[in-house]
Amino acid sequence: MALPLKYNLRNLIVRKGSTLATAFTIGLTVAVFLMVMALARGIDLTLSSSGEPLNVIVLRTGSTAELNSSLTRENFNDLMYLDGVEREGDQPLATGEIITLIYKPRKGMSQGSNVTVRGVGPMSFKLRSGFQMAAGRQFQPGLTEAVVSKRINERFQGLDIGDKFRIQTTDYTVVGVFESAGKAFESEIWVDVNSLSSTTKRESFSSALLRAKDQNALAALSKRITDDPKLRLKALSERSFYEDQQGTASGALKGLAVFISFIMAVGAGFAGMNTMYAAVARRTKEIGTLRVLGFGRFSILVAFLMESVAVALIGAVIGVLLAMPLNFVSTGTSNWVTFSEIAFNFRVTTDLVVFALIFGAIIGFVGSLLPSIRASRLRIVEALRA
Repeated sequence: MALPLKYNLRNLIVRKGSTLATAFTIGLTVAVFLMVMALARGIDLTLSSSGEPLNVIVLRTGSTAELNSSLTRENFNDLMYLDGVEREGDQPLATGEIITLIYKPRKGMSQGSNVTVRGVGPMSFKLRSGFQMAAGRQFQPGLTEAVVSKRINERFQGLDIGDKFRIQTTDYTVVGVFESAGKAFESEIWVDVNSLSSTTKRESFSSALLRAKDQNALAALSKRITDDPKLRLKALSERSFYEDQQGTASGALKGLAVFISFIMAVGAGFAGMNTMYAAVARRTKEIGTLRVLGFGRFSILVAFLMESVAVALIGAVIGVLLAMPLNFVSTGTSNWVTFSEIAFNFRVTTDLVVFALIFGAIIGFVGSLLPSIRASRLRIVEALRA
């Protein structure tokens, strides 16, 4: 015979002090877990949305990022006229780009971080969707002018419109602020590629970006470039390129979330266990009376487990509510692939919320299992004599 649910509900109300204390402890654990996972999810969504489905990025063989890649202008001229490259009129949809880093202090802080500066050409804007000016104007080709992403503008000093920043020995003037639909390019500063080539005294490009005519052309183009021993280059879809960065950039954060949450979960589990052992001690006669009334050991075990899981779920909901205000809050962290700042939003998604609730319930279940078993094994005579 199963115990009615109102029995569990009344016990939670009677023990409201310990119930809320345990729930809040579990809530803090769930909140920390959810916040760190929301960081990792923000990076994942930023990078996964950055690659265009028909774009091919070309790097030097062995390179893991644009920063440590190099291809000559002769290589680029050969690439842009390959079969399978989309054209706009008589112009191939292809561009060579240069990547460099500058160090900038963060706003309100003395410390700073590397920021990616990308040298782009006219075709760069056609090869990437979502780019739009949020303030100011576009830079003029050939001049030492720059446009800064809105997120980088908000996070770093000296990058407002009209400000100047230095790349090696050349000063660049910020003339505009842009947005890029939440993509990885919102962590960058864009300047004219030829101007940056002159500034850094680099004749070669860091990477080349090509638009394939269709998916079949994309695969054929990537294979042809990669398999050509004379070029010594590798080509892959832009989407795959950012997916590879995604695993590296967010993997450390996910590991951190699991580690911190495990330590806190152990503490929360012991708190729940202590609460339930205390409840068993206080309710020994009550348990004996329930056994006399005909409720079996399994019913008592289930009742105590349900109480604990209910408390844990209340705590998990508290944790979700604590983490929810961070949803879409802009932040940034270091990308260990590019050695620079990557700006993104916290993303508390539905699947993370569901996982957080399950995580909280597991803490409650594991923490209450031993005291619940003890309660169910109490002998009737010993319980009534207590």
